[in-house]
Amino acid sequence: MAAPYTRVKLDDVKDSAPDFGLGEDQQSRFATEAVGSEDIGVSHHRFSPGVRQAFGHRHDEPEEVYVVLSGSGRIKLGDEILDIERLDAIRVQAEVIRAFEAGPDGLEVLAFGPHHRGDGEVIQGWWSD
Repeated sequence: MAAPYTRVKLDDVKDSAPDFGLGEDQQSRFATEAVGSEDIGVSHHRFSPGVRQAFGHRHDEPEEVYVVLSGSGRIKLGDEILDIERLDAIRVQAEVIRAFEAGPDGLEVLAFGPHHRGDGEVIQGWWSD
């Protein structure tokens, strides 16, 4: 009989950032399938010092929660920019466009929320100075 839980090391989940030409500046590991979840999306992101995401994104339905695991930086939420640091938890409604920027010590973030396959929109170049 299969165990009623799943344990996965996030560093063992495929890093998807190189697939999008972002491998030198960040890591993005989407672990939903690896943990066998049907209803909860989970991803782990690492940004090199000073790196700003090349795109923003938003969803149609599910809200997300981001937890800063280490480092510091900023998150842009719509027109607002917040400074963030270790152990900050930020809940973001689905329709709010969001993106991260790492501080001088880099940024590591865990994201999770309801998983709706195919839900989401990427907005290239959204956060520009």
